[in-house]
Amino acid sequence: MSNKIIIINGPNINLLGEREQSQYGTITFDKLKSNCLKKANELNLNLEFYQSNIEGEIVTKIQDAKKNFDGMIINAAAFTHTSVAIRDALDIFKKPIIEIHISNIYKREEFRHKSLISDVVTGGIFGLGSDGYNLAIISLEKILKNEN
Repeated sequence: MSNKIIIINGPNINLLGEREQSQYGTITFDKLKSNCLKKANELNLNLEFYQSNIEGEIVTKIQDAKKNFDGMIINAAAFTHTSVAIRDALDIFKKPIIEIHISNIYKREEFRHKSLISDVVTGGIFGLGSDGYNLAIISLEKILKNEN
């Protein structure tokens, strides 16, 4: 089994714990990162955790990930609903991708109901809070081992 995965986070995820706790909970970005690294280590996965508020940086990271990673988890945040560029980069990745959102985008404002990336990813996790990241890591590990 290959075991290099990347988690890519979009805009404002770095402000977890400070913003809209009713939607995103109280977990901080650093704690989320720590939790993910711990879960990946338990599953013998090599994990890189990345965040950017800049669309082009995320596109470049996805393009570079094609050469260096076996699978990806992405929380594109607000770019989920607006970025054709991120969607196109994900479509080129051609390896397992799990889309994740801390909040349930389908229970929020109508403009958030449309994900431009859902049709190019392997699967998605929505509305399960920060625990969704661990579920995504577990699921991606199973996909990479052909157990899912």
